[in-house]
Amino acid sequence: MACIDVDALTQFETDAKKGRPDALYNLGLAYSTGQGVGVDYVAAHKWFNLAAMKGSEIAKSWRAQISSEMTSNQIAEAQRLAREWLSIFR
Repeated sequence: MACIDVDALTQFETDAKKGRPDALYNLGLAYSTGQGVGVDYVAAHKWFNLAAMKGSEIAKSWRAQISSEMTSNQIAEAQRLAREWLSIFR
């Protein structure tokens, strides 16, 4: 896996605000693997969930995988954060 640097993360965030599923997925990947950021399954789930809503099948798979390592409260928080993000950047 290629290393995700700060510049790439910034570009992913910019593209995510435009609704690009690949950018949403890449942010999920970064947070789930700790590439360029600390590992944060709540943030990763949020990004994978948003990418999945845009049709990314691989994001659905990754979301399911990390969900198995999260508590129900963490999943609920990730879903809340995804809804909050959508209310701003829809």
